[in-house]
Amino acid sequence: AAGDVQCLSYTGCNFLRQRLVLSTLSGRPLKIHKIRPKEEDPGLRDFEASFIRLIDKVTNGSRIEINQTGTTLYYQPGLLYGGSLEHDCSPSRSIGYYLEGLLCLAPFMKHPLKIVLRGVTNDQVDPSVDVLKATALPLLKKFGIDGEGLEIKINRRGMPPKGGGEILFACPVRKVLQPVQFTDPGKIKRIRGTAYSVRVSPQMANRMVESARSILNKFLPDIYIYTDHMKGVSSGKSPGFGMCLTAETINGTVLSAELASNPQGQGAAVLPEELGQNCAKLLLEEIYRGGCVDSTNQSLALLLMTLGQRDVSKVLLGPLSPYTIEFLRHLRSFFQIMFKIETKVPEEEHMGGEKVLMTCVGIGFSNLSKTIR
Repeated sequence: AAGDVQCLSYTGCNFLRQRLVLSTLSGRPLKIHKIRPKEEDPGLRDFEASFIRLIDKVTNGSRIEINQTGTTLYYQPGLLYGGSLEHDCSPSRSIGYYLEGLLCLAPFMKHPLKIVLRGVTNDQVDPSVDVLKATALPLLKKFGIDGEGLEIKINRRGMPPKGGGEILFACPVRKVLQPVQFTDPGKIKRIRGTAYSVRVSPQMANRMVESARSILNKFLPDIYIYTDHMKGVSSGKSPGFGMCLTAETINGTVLSAELASNPQGQGAAVLPEELGQNCAKLLLEEIYRGGCVDSTNQSLALLLMTLGQRDVSKVLLGPLSPYTIEFLRHLRSFFQIMFKIETKVPEEEHMGGEKVLMTCVGIGFSNLSKTIR
């Protein structure tokens, strides 16, 4: 039983979330040594400790041991439990950092997950809640995780450094995942987006929209960018503004790009015009990279393919990010699964950059903790 499952051992603080998430899904215990041993302030950072507490909340019976200095972590995963929860995320990373981990785990809970997360909703480091809502949810639907119960709702926005945002994430549970054949991204049919501003003039949002449109209008008529100006309590504790853009194709691929202003008191002030233009250019770059899943969600797509039924799944991706490449290595260690990777060079200039076709046979992962009703 549990005794003979081999414990995986790693060193260093990199890819902590990947390791914890895959350990939880595979049921394999995990030991991580030498977490920042040489730094003045050694060991786990507050945002990592907060992620570990979150994992502890959504599971039942996990054993977590951390040594005195926080440089060694032992984790023996329990069962994914779910239910109605809330969690205060550390403001040094955005809610997206925590949400990315939850998106991987949520479909496999015993009870559907409904969780309120508080902290920073949009920053310059992690994918924002807007982008995950626009890109990760359609991706989950492709694998058969959909229905009334799937939503991400932004109740309050919070910008760094102080945060103060709040979101609700709800996800239904599934016994098994559908395999997917997702190899033709299709042509871009429309661009949608949100320009948000909190604790600054609402005019900022309009200025961002104007400048983003000045670039995108050359390519496509169907563009709609919402302005979102939250007031009072829902505007969090720090001023800021930003933009999130998504391009949707005729086949349901969603590609995204986003930018946020510098946190209060850090770096030079950014003009909303510049931010809008740069965000539009980032979106065009993401479209050029292309694929059926944007770069933010590559690892989520590969995980859902891995956990599918014993059937072939294929997904066409843009160039793999370093994070994704490490994720493939981890998938091999935790689940002994290998992907077939073929490079596809586009036939014509207008098809964008090189693509990668990823193929695997799912391991037939079945959600054991889901109660059959």
